[in-house]
Amino acid sequence: MHKKLRLCSFDTMSKHVKSLGVDIGSVSVKLVLWEQGKILHAVYHRFQGRPFETLYNILSEQFASLSGQTINLGLTGIGGKTVQSILGGKSFGEIASIASGNFLVAPEVKTVIEMGGEDSKFLILDGQRKIIKDFAMNAQCAAGTGSFLDQQANRLKISIEGEFGQLALKSKKPPRIAGRCSVFAKSDMIHLQQIATPDYDIVAGLCFAVARNFKSSIARGKKFIKPIAFEGGVAANPGMIRAFTEILELEQGELVIPPYYNLMGAIGAAYLAEKEGTLVEGFDVEKINSYLKFRQVAECGREALSYNYPESKYYDITLKDRPKNIDQLEVFLGVDVGSLSTNLVLIDRDYRVIARRYLMTEGRPIEAVRRGLKEIGVVKKLAVKLSLKLWALPVPVAI
Repeated sequence: MHKKLRLCSFDTMSKHVKSLGVDIGSVSVKLVLWEQGKILHAVYHRFQGRPFETLYNILSEQFASLSGQTINLGLTGIGGKTVQSILGGKSFGEIASIASGNFLVAPEVKTVIEMGGEDSKFLILDGQRKIIKDFAMNAQCAAGTGSFLDQQANRLKISIEGEFGQLALKSKKPPRIAGRCSVFAKSDMIHLQQIATPDYDIVAGLCFAVARNFKSSIARGKKFIKPIAFEGGVAANPGMIRAFTEILELEQGELVIPPYYNLMGAIGAAYLAEKEGTLVEGFDVEKINSYLKFRQVAECGREALSYNYPESKYYDITLKDRPKNIDQLEVFLGVDVGSLSTNLVLIDRDYRVIARRYLMTEGRPIEAVRRGLKEIGVVKKLAVKLSLKLWALPVPVAI
């Protein structure tokens, strides 16, 4: 599916001074330390909503030797300018940083597909002349990015790291799912779940939806010049590698996953900082800690309304006035499967509620119905013959 590319050498612009590149994205922080063209240490870490705390911990634990030193510091990503205001250095644009990283790591690559948490980028490069011939990015909507896949994986209760991509490879015929809008994608997923589509087919359909969205909404008719590099955190997903390979009709080896595929922005920021000599004297990580302690978050809007949440959001399973003797009682089952919740109700011929259950669908409607039926049966503690009327189809069932 992909081949390895070696790191090419280049002339260092500032001798014997280490360069640190920091790329803070929407879901992860990336750091690269190098000296004289050699990567000394590299880190990729998801920050779970705490970008600067994570950056402080990484710098304190894994880059402690830089404290007090003079280094070149380059920053990029959505949090780059904030870190620049704290530590110094210089913030570089994401496109320039990614392109510079590719010129160093994979100079033979002509086209770059870079997909992160909230941004997707399309670059056409000339590695020999080291210029960006064309580029495009997604708009403000994050549909069709890493966050889109994260959200849908969470709905399916599937780990995005490892499990998601491996499941996608099992699908032989991925269903078509809307990729331009997460709302429409959710509607398609609900429909597929309700007709008992396997999880691996839905996951593969999501991967193909993202690939189609990238080709139509971001590349917008631009030519994908080979070889093509797939980069960013999403490039670790084998399901996405398969989807791009098939959507772009590529042969073996035409879609490459370069070394340091998820660190290109940080590598480029480190190189640009070295090239421009953005020195920081007496590098002090504790400035981040001071920022975290004394930063002020602007208040806006009105004070949030308070609400005393109940201990459980589930209904009582039975009502008080149900018949005492329910042995051989003829009852009727109603099932309501929604996008978020599943409801089951048993009533008798006098329209009295014998039992009821409300539970979350959690992306698996059939399992939710099974669980609800089991719980109703366990509560009654009886093997009751039911005349099941579901969607007007009478079927005798034993619980």
